[in-house]
Amino acid sequence: MPDAVNDPPTRRSRAKADRRDALLKAAAELFAERGFNGVSLEDLGAAAGVSGPAVYRHFAGKQAVLGALLVGVSEHLLAGGESVVAHAAADGEALLGLVRFHVDFALSNPDVIRVQDRDLTSLTDADHVAVRSLQRTYVELWVQVLSRLHPGADAASLRIRAHAVFGLINSTPHSARAPGPDATRLSRTKVGAILEQLAGAALLAPA
Repeated sequence: MPDAVNDPPTRRSRAKADRRDALLKAAAELFAERGFNGVSLEDLGAAAGVSGPAVYRHFAGKQAVLGALLVGVSEHLLAGGESVVAHAAADGEALLGLVRFHVDFALSNPDVIRVQDRDLTSLTDADHVAVRSLQRTYVELWVQVLSRLHPGADAASLRIRAHAVFGLINSTPHSARAPGPDATRLSRTKVGAILEQLAGAALLAPA
């Protein structure tokens, strides 16, 4: 039988975590649409169903919201990439797994990618350093796998190859949202398959 004493705090903790997640989701959408400087705490609170001052129960201020959003997504990328590599049976499988993981991330989080591209400089110095450090480690994870698939290739050229693929994958979700001249729009599954094919070909091409 659940402990009646401990159960209410557990519900409160879950509700608080859910509200924090709602604020971060609202921040990603609003920052992507208007830019960091075009969004107020009141805007964030309203989008998440709370008052502006209530945001302070979860974050020290708007800059802290941006930091939690971008540091959090960088941590997610690194942890996910490390898991893919750790569970792969071979380097080729690891690389294609990384591609699939990153494509899924990009198609699921186009707003966050747009915020990072535009508002990274609005982070505090500490959060900016944290994001850049996590990103570098994530890139090197790809470079390590690539170096085993392309023995003899220098790390700098493999790093450029990885960054080029990130650019391809990260930029596509924005254009994929809009229908083409014939008013058709590709499904997420189709877009993902195209991106995986192109990225895999670029990464596995002879060094």
